[in-house]
Amino acid sequence: MIERKNKRTARIGIFAVAHATYWAQFDGLLDNIMGYHHDFTAMVEAKDVEVVDFGMVDSSEKAFEAVKAIKAADVDLLMCNMVTYATSSVFAPIIRDSNVPMILVALQPLSKLDYTKANTFMQLENDNICSVPEFTGVAYRLGKKVYDVIIGTLYNDAEADKELTKWCDIAKVLHDLNGARMGLMGHTMEAMYDMHADPTAVSASFGVHVPLLEVEDLVEVYETVTEEEIQAKIAIIDAEFDMPEPKSDPITTKLTDADKYQAAKSAVALDKFVEKYNLTGLAYYYEARDNTIQREVTSSLIVGNSILNAQGIPMCGEFDLKTCVAMLIMDRLDIGGSFAEFHPFDFEEDFILVGHDGPHHLTIAEGKPVLRSLKKYHGKPGRGASVEFKIKEGPITMLGITQTGAGTFKFVIGEGMSKKGPIPPTGNTNTRGFFEPTTKEFIKKWVMEGPTHHYALGIGHHADTIAKIAEILGIEYVIVK
Repeated sequence: MIERKNKRTARIGIFAVAHATYWAQFDGLLDNIMGYHHDFTAMVEAKDVEVVDFGMVDSSEKAFEAVKAIKAADVDLLMCNMVTYATSSVFAPIIRDSNVPMILVALQPLSKLDYTKANTFMQLENDNICSVPEFTGVAYRLGKKVYDVIIGTLYNDAEADKELTKWCDIAKVLHDLNGARMGLMGHTMEAMYDMHADPTAVSASFGVHVPLLEVEDLVEVYETVTEEEIQAKIAIIDAEFDMPEPKSDPITTKLTDADKYQAAKSAVALDKFVEKYNLTGLAYYYEARDNTIQREVTSSLIVGNSILNAQGIPMCGEFDLKTCVAMLIMDRLDIGGSFAEFHPFDFEEDFILVGHDGPHHLTIAEGKPVLRSLKKYHGKPGRGASVEFKIKEGPITMLGITQTGAGTFKFVIGEGMSKKGPIPPTGNTNTRGFFEPTTKEFIKKWVMEGPTHHYALGIGHHADTIAKIAEILGIEYVIVK
């Protein structure tokens, strides 16, 4: 019953390059090559992106015209389709002036030449790699960067297709970072120095806007919630969550009807709040006085946050704007993005519990997530419904965004494994995280990189992909190993 609010997409520009002299020399070569180019653009379109095809660029004059078209199209990523040999004069103006992340694609139509029938025409149809070193060399001389070269065959190449998918996913991240509205509401949790972030610096580094919102803005929409809307949200909660009896933790109880009702009402308010202020995401923290409507609302957002995370709207507690951005990056890569931190070690089995007491990404849960009523939120005011689940078993990736002493941002990236086993029944998310060479050694290396204590947690191994995003954004990064 939970669907994304906005489709993951991007706008990708593609242009083919070649040497115009060939067309008069080899009749039919241009038509054949443009057929291959059409097949390639269709492959990219199949990745749920919009393709802007700038066609064939086979002269320096066309290159200068292409730059104008590329700038007007506002693409998130450029793919240079190396359909045959081309002089670098057709590439230099584009990479110099387009100011869009560039990758080269050299996908050969044939997996090998038929040597019994080989001829110059056949070679030129499959000369995709020939000018790649010329292009990368010229890019470096111009002080520009080619972010990747995809090498393989045009047809039935699973590895090349996987690389294309990766870059389309990266483009989706760039597309949604640009102009995102990452709201801030409330204040930093008292004494958490690592949570502070300058909204202007966040805007400068990630291209987002940070609307500064008041708790009263949320209360205002909360007061408009109808009984019909609450019951509709309760139906979603009943369908998507289990509500078991309590186990070993005395501060947990079976979810009460009152807590479920309150969670549903606050979840509806969050939906309206996100819509009213056109939010891409939200980081917040607020305590308020006891027995006030402000406390009532802000202490009952966990369920609504988790549903919104699953709908592609990252919601982040403890005013952690940096981790909210990390959660957005992971969501647009379609790998989840739960709000997480480190919990106790298990030194006997060599793992560490990773999770949090706040919002989580329901789409990466192992089985149905659980709702419990908590008599108290440890370390925070309030009580009520809380979400508990384990992340899917298998590979996991962590992305922490921290700041250096100079105020610049830094990505701290790591990979591990989520494995089966019991977790504490505390109404909080916890997953058994295993890391190499040993979990203790990995965690020591992680903390020595100066991270914040929060990070976004997703499924699969995607450290290299996230590192590419950092390179494009011009942000320092480290992959902890």
